[in-house]
Amino acid sequence: MISFLPLFCHPNPKKVLIVGGGDGGVAREVVKHPLVEEVHQIEIDERVVELSKQHLPSMACGFKNEKLKLTIGDGFEYMKNHKNEFDVIITDSSDPIGPAVSLFNESYYKLMKHALKEDGIVCSQGGSFWLDLSYIKKTMLGCKEHFPKVSYAITSVPSYPCGHIGFVIGSLNKNQKFVNSVNKIDNFDIEALNLKYYTPEVHDAAFALPRWVQQSLMSVLN
Repeated sequence: MISFLPLFCHPNPKKVLIVGGGDGGVAREVVKHPLVEEVHQIEIDERVVELSKQHLPSMACGFKNEKLKLTIGDGFEYMKNHKNEFDVIITDSSDPIGPAVSLFNESYYKLMKHALKEDGIVCSQGGSFWLDLSYIKKTMLGCKEHFPKVSYAITSVPSYPCGHIGFVIGSLNKNQKFVNSVNKIDNFDIEALNLKYYTPEVHDAAFALPRWVQQSLMSVLN
């Protein structure tokens, strides 16, 4: 979901950057999109990649695709040196504690904005509203400082605390519509994409929030 929500919202996601995602799972999904031509991934911990290849081969297979170029290093420094290059940036990080906390700050969204092309889209792990809704709102406000369209989407992940996780998604296109995706999956060979979870209906439902969550995020959602 962290891959296909932004990819199907963007009209032509040719060049994609993945920050984090050392298990290879996001790369495995991103390269499936027929419009994606280049995938660049920046992962700070080479050991994560090595262990994923050893113990999580069904996810790490994403590293084998010819579309992907993996760089071991710091995502902040990488984006400082790659401005106006990417159509979509996906941040697959751990929770906003410890070393990953900087990936949830306003300054990180500013950095991503400058690394994007016109009408670029970002999608980041956003945590669960069951665990810390106030932090989600803070993250979204940081995103909104630099992206005119911001939203929050949810999905089910049984292995995550609460069995639930969310994504903060932002677009530089002020007319962006996150629901009713731009590139309908029906326009492509669905079987060839080899998807087990994502559908157009699942895409739209991801943006349907419980009333109390919607009310809390009302000032940020647009």
